Amino acid sequence: MASDWDTVVVRLRRLKNRARTLTCLGFCGGGSGSFHAWVDVLPPDVELAAICYPGHEGRHSEEFAADWDALADDATEAVLAVAAEGPYVLFGHSMGGLMAFDVTARVEQAGGRPPDVLVVSSTDAPSRGLTADDMFPPRQYTDQQLLGWMRTHGLMPDYALDDPDLAEMAVELMRADIKIRDTFRYVAGTRVRTSLQVLTGSDDAVIEADAGKRWEALTLGRFWHGVLPGGHFYTPEIWRKLPAFVPALSASDGPG
Repeated sequence: MASDWDTVVVRLRRLKNRARTLTCLGFCGGGSGSFHAWVDVLPPDVELAAICYPGHEGRHSEEFAADWDALADDATEAVLAVAAEGPYVLFGHSMGGLMAFDVTARVEQAGGRPPDVLVVSSTDAPSRGLTADDMFPPRQYTDQQLLGWMRTHGLMPDYALDDPDLAEMAVELMRADIKIRDTFRYVAGTRVRTSLQVLTGSDDAVIEADAGKRWEALTLGRFWHGVLPGGHFYTPEIWRKLPAFVPALSASDGPG
């Protein structure tokens, strides 16, 4: 890993005495900014961190990861650094949910400290394999279609998308993430021992009806599936307070 830890593990809220750290893995085209609003809704003893992928934000001078395995190796190293500091909850949304599952499995296999709870959001179970629905937005989108998708889902502020240079960088990041996402392959039989919480949107056409049942089969720990209002990114109000729907952040033993 070429960067120093301050650029890899982005501390959105740093606490001297914390109970645990909510550690977030990004979705396609997303960065640490996607989680900034959560600082205001977290319990006072919970730290907030986002894992920065190669080529993103403070790591912009690095090459993008070559494929899924390379990115998962990089993310696992970063999560293990957080784990060495104390208890944590690992969160991933969409592509980040697949990454969070893969990283948790790798941490467990390496004998590292697993998360108190793994939380996956708006993500189909990896055991199903990637389908056309999961590979959205698709590689075939034009630059303008990708910018429209980012504008619709609020991934970038309008001022950035209206700036030609910033818009070009946003498209480059999105295409790099899409390329990596499409190389994901589930290793048959992979399960985690960590307790698992799944969150999905009530109107999310990407998520299969049996997603909860499929996810439940992938953990040996406790399991809980919650359905929230909205589509793939819920409603703006729900997204801004999403940590409020994660019991493990305020309870000693995670979801019941």
